[in-house]
Amino acid sequence: MSFAETCPCGSGRPYPSCCGALHSGARLAETPEELMRSRYSAFAKGDVDYLARTWHPRTRPADLALDDSTMWTRLEILEAAGDEVAFVAHFTTADGPGRLEERSRFARRGGRWVYVDGDVAG
Repeated sequence: MSFAETCPCGSGRPYPSCCGALHSGARLAETPEELMRSRYSAFAKGDVDYLARTWHPRTRPADLALDDSTMWTRLEILEAAGDEVAFVAHFTTADGPGRLEERSRFARRGGRWVYVDGDVAG
């Protein structure tokens, strides 16, 4: 991966200095929105370990596996307020383009933000 690679989260910043720093553990997300963006990037890059580390243990699935046939193409943050983030994640599969709209909830646990759960629209 080149340093100039743009982060999948849509920030426009280089991946290593954006979500890459969170994925590598160089720093922690400071807000629920930053964690949401980094989790989207982890889905886009197939980083299951990061997803597991940032998922509240009470709600984390026992077996977290990603579908390799899904290509995540774009993230839109609709609203970020308090401990909730509403977003639309765009993707493509063999069946064509799709979208996932969700309002996610986050919590502070051990001094860091974690994903708790979310309500999927539609």
